[in-house]
Amino acid sequence: MRVKIKAIKNPSPDAPSAVGSEVVIKGWVRSIRNQKTFAFIDVNDGSTLSGLQVVVDAKMPNYATLINDITTGTSVAVKGTLVESAGKNQTVELQAKEVNIMGKCDATVYPLQKKRHSFEFLRTITHLRPRTNTLGAVARVRNALAFATHRFFQERDFLYVNTPIITGSDCEGAGELFRVTTIDPATPPKKEDKKVDYGKDFFEKPTYLTVSGQLNGEIYACALSDIYTFGPTFRAENSNTSRHLAEFWMIEPEMAFADLNDNMDNAEAFLKYVLNAVMEECSEDMAFFDKYISPGLIERLRHVAETPFERASYTFAIRILEKSNKSFEYPIEWGSDLQSEHERYLAEEYYGKPVMLYDWPKKIKPFYMRQNDDNKTVAAMDVLVPKIGEIVGGSQREERFDILRERMKTTGLSEEEYWWYLELRKYGTVPHSGYGVGFERLVQFVTGLENIRETIPFPRYPGKAEF
Repeated sequence: MRVKIKAIKNPSPDAPSAVGSEVVIKGWVRSIRNQKTFAFIDVNDGSTLSGLQVVVDAKMPNYATLINDITTGTSVAVKGTLVESAGKNQTVELQAKEVNIMGKCDATVYPLQKKRHSFEFLRTITHLRPRTNTLGAVARVRNALAFATHRFFQERDFLYVNTPIITGSDCEGAGELFRVTTIDPATPPKKEDKKVDYGKDFFEKPTYLTVSGQLNGEIYACALSDIYTFGPTFRAENSNTSRHLAEFWMIEPEMAFADLNDNMDNAEAFLKYVLNAVMEECSEDMAFFDKYISPGLIERLRHVAETPFERASYTFAIRILEKSNKSFEYPIEWGSDLQSEHERYLAEEYYGKPVMLYDWPKKIKPFYMRQNDDNKTVAAMDVLVPKIGEIVGGSQREERFDILRERMKTTGLSEEEYWWYLELRKYGTVPHSGYGVGFERLVQFVTGLENIRETIPFPRYPGKAEF
């Protein structure tokens, strides 16, 4: 029966992976060294960063042919006995009794050799890049963060709700949407005014890939109290930066009977919970990122996990930026949105820790955020962290029918299209709040990677939808 290499390296008390045990492992060859009388084969099955050293004695039948056929990338099944190892950085190795090649690999054309490859190159071979140390570690960290996310909310009695991917609503009102249609663009049905007749489309109206599950999440929060969504979202933003993707995942909790302070409390607790989880559960991978990707990473993450977040109003943050004497690329004044350089200055230089900015100008925030009594700001909050800037964005939602309807009018949104959203404010309305976490932005923060395209298995960005 196959045993994962992770179980061998980190055995549980009852695991069949102690020294002297006979085990079977299966994986891919990272390297092979032929010493004439024996050979060392480094086998990795993806369950852990480091592989397991297999020792093959030259007395094994067909040794010469076997070693000649095994190259980097070959998949093998090995049966053998675990023995203590005298090698560096390993406590056990596998003394092989049987080695079977499951899939050969032509080393003359295999693009992954035992050397460093640029991330740009690896994106051209996305079907193979999970076999590298970095992308394999990203996958395990991403998995740990996702599982910790579910644990965090489930432990607090939140219900996991699946919101639609196909929608007729633009949550952010930004218009950067991917259209979903079955209409043939070469021969679209037309109305009398020559415009496309979407009444003949599959859903009989214009539909899009969702930019957020928030509005649908509010429906369930206003019936079941605390819920969260965790799924794919899409933004047709023609941006070629290291911070943007066209397809990404969002974590979006919604809480009934919760104000902005409750929202900030939950967001801070969430970030600390998942950071502690990943540092405990992926210690080998995190040590790799700390050494090779972003020196000092673990210390930074521990600082975030152990330090109370600062809280400051948007207005106070603007004063800080105006008095900073920094030559920002983008000018700053009250009413303008913050750019990455502003966010990082606040989190890295001024506060030296995460900061939660609240009460933002309503003109730069979406229609659903609760209007404050000053009629200039809304009860919104952003969480800024060092190296990344904004990692969480949220607000208390506008629960007052008349104010929400007026806000929709001023932003040009149709009451007919959002009739159901307004009705939530007519039938037992309650104060409620929520936030969104860009999952890839979170993975980027935790791994220290410079480009967000390395944080998702199959990145989608302008001009790229391969694999």
